Amino acid sequence: MQKQQGFTLIELVVVIIILGILAVTAAPKFINLQGDARVSALSGMKAAIQGANTLVYSKAALAGEEKTAKADSPSVDLGTGTNAVTQYGYLQGLQAELENALDVTFNVGTSDEDSTVATDNGADWTIFVDSGVATIWQVGAPDACKLTYTEASSATVLPKYVAETNPDNC
Repeated sequence: MQKQQGFTLIELVVVIIILGILAVTAAPKFINLQGDARVSALSGMKAAIQGANTLVYSKAALAGEEKTAKADSPSVDLGTGTNAVTQYGYLQGLQAELENALDVTFNVGTSDEDSTVATDNGADWTIFVDSGVATIWQVGAPDACKLTYTEASSATVLPKYVAETNPDNC
């Protein structure tokens, strides 16, 4: 008959300590998954606005309105039933224009520094617009985790897109 042997208490304690050390070193990589996801969502929204702007500018150029300011009411047909009034061929930094071009609904924020929802439209995104600058947050994200879209200010100054890239701020 063979004698059964198990693990000694010391062997079990050593294995538990090693697993603890591995958990402590690996845990930070998994703790901030939410911040990484929010940064990715912001990048997706930025890409959506850039893509929409490319299409809008192409249509404006075909119509010969790529150098026309919004004061002269240049517009392009996006196929949504509502024409987009452009600013030098690009989307204006307005809630209605971005919603039309992106087929998205925004909640309305309180300021460009505060992601608090002032008007809740049941949306996943919050926007605050001031003088052609649209600040966009994902609902529930910290105030620093935002995308800023600045409309074109002249025929030679293109729109600007600035999105938070640091997961620690999201």
